[in-house]
Amino acid sequence: MRLGMLLAAGACLLLAAHARAAEERGTTMLKPEEFAILPWGTTPGDREQLEQIKACGFNLAGFVRPDDLDLVAQVGLQCLVIDGSTHVGDAEAALEDAEVTRRVEALVKRVGNHPAVYGYYLRDEPSAHAYEGLGRWAAAFAKAAPKALPYINLFPNYASPAQMAVPTYDQYLEDFVQKVKPRFISYDHYALMDDGTLRHGYFQNLEAVRKAALRHNLPFWNIVLANAHFHYAEPSDGGLRFQAYTTLAYGARGISYFTYFAPHVGNYRLAPIDQFGNKTVTWEMLRNVNLQIQKLGPTYIQLKSVNVFHHPNVPEGCVGLDTSRFLAEVTGGDLLVGEFEGPEGRPYVMVVNKDLHRSTPFGVRFKEAGPIMMVSAYTGQAQGWGGEQSWLAPGQGMLLFLGRQQ
Repeated sequence: MRLGMLLAAGACLLLAAHARAAEERGTTMLKPEEFAILPWGTTPGDREQLEQIKACGFNLAGFVRPDDLDLVAQVGLQCLVIDGSTHVGDAEAALEDAEVTRRVEALVKRVGNHPAVYGYYLRDEPSAHAYEGLGRWAAAFAKAAPKALPYINLFPNYASPAQMAVPTYDQYLEDFVQKVKPRFISYDHYALMDDGTLRHGYFQNLEAVRKAALRHNLPFWNIVLANAHFHYAEPSDGGLRFQAYTTLAYGARGISYFTYFAPHVGNYRLAPIDQFGNKTVTWEMLRNVNLQIQKLGPTYIQLKSVNVFHHPNVPEGCVGLDTSRFLAEVTGGDLLVGEFEGPEGRPYVMVVNKDLHRSTPFGVRFKEAGPIMMVSAYTGQAQGWGGEQSWLAPGQGMLLFLGRQQ
């Protein structure tokens, strides 16, 4: 009886702490430096579209031209500045230092003090041949605008050695960090296929980037699908949840969606905004997922990723339940579990249903005793876990933590 009362008291204290954090946060969005949510692509200077981007749960407006920065600031967002003078193709990567400095300083002088500027777009999917030059561009921006983020996005692990210009993906990542000295790692991986399957290598890519990020103490961002094209699947609630929650389980500090605006090309379709500038069904689905990230964010950003495992089906290159730091048992469907240390070393786990099509009940047993709590993705507050809360929709994740005995 005494132990039960102490456990209950401890749980109440945890609930109160989470409730205070949620109340203090209110409806304030996560800051990009806490967790970036980016609509990948160039955003037009249209206030209504920018307001819709914010309403969809984004805290960055995408890639924005210098002349449109005032509109971004007016709706309360920041962005990555895109300008032809600092787009670093292979030719620009080979420019002399003096020319790189001249271009960077000219752009920073023009927009560097603008409140909408979060960073500067440099390059998408470079080969390793461009790393030395990109490193010089990144260094020039670091000197001219030390608070702004130079943005470079890397290939996925299904790029060929010829595309990467190195034999392996691990070397591609390591050379990037060593030569460019980035402040974060961003990569893309499009894995949801139109036959209902998951592209082989999705989890291996998360594994590789997470390991590189931890090794160098860098945050990482994942770019995932928000439209259909080629043989990729049309967006669904389950697919969007799956991409977001698997990214969170691996400890990312940013997610980007390719693309927010549908390109006027080929079979591209069902982006959140279509080719005529109108919302699609994807917009509402994506808003729901982004708002879940926003609600979980105040807790999530306090956590340190310490392990990730799969159970019972372990993909090649990943690990299973036997590596778990905190859990003695996991039951249910095909699950992914990200493990985190919270404040004062408190155990947290993000449990994700990897099935894209079917819901599943699940159960966990921590190695330590204590009440199992959850952080609601709809309120951001902590509450007891159990009963109907032990179900996961397709692709859904749930953040649980262990209340300590008093």
